[in-house]
Amino acid sequence: KQWYQRRVPITAGEMDKKQQQEVSKQVKELFKKGNVLYKGYVDDPRNTDNAWMETVAVNYHDHKGTFHKFKLRAGDDACKVQWVDVDCELKLYASHAYFVSGAAKVNDAHW
Repeated sequence: KQWYQRRVPITAGEMDKKQQQEVSKQVKELFKKGNVLYKGYVDDPRNTDNAWMETVAVNYHDHKGTFHKFKLRAGDDACKVQWVDVDCELKLYASHAYFVSGAAKVNDAHW
């Protein structure tokens, strides 16, 4: 399962070592319980006849609020990473709205 987990850098802020270990344990537990929403070809403006995008979209629902303990920071491909409320009005890239709507449906959330 490790190969499809997207990496977004996070920092532990003002946590001491014991708190960091507890949060690390919670994050590892969360990533054991992913729900595959979609796997395969996706519409993408970069697709050509000879090369196309395929993806695996996985929903990891954070019931305990573990990730809200982190301050997000940009990585090499996520220069504007931030926590946002999402709904159907949010402009997302390519097939991403389809994946987010699937996660909302699975979690009985507003979309």
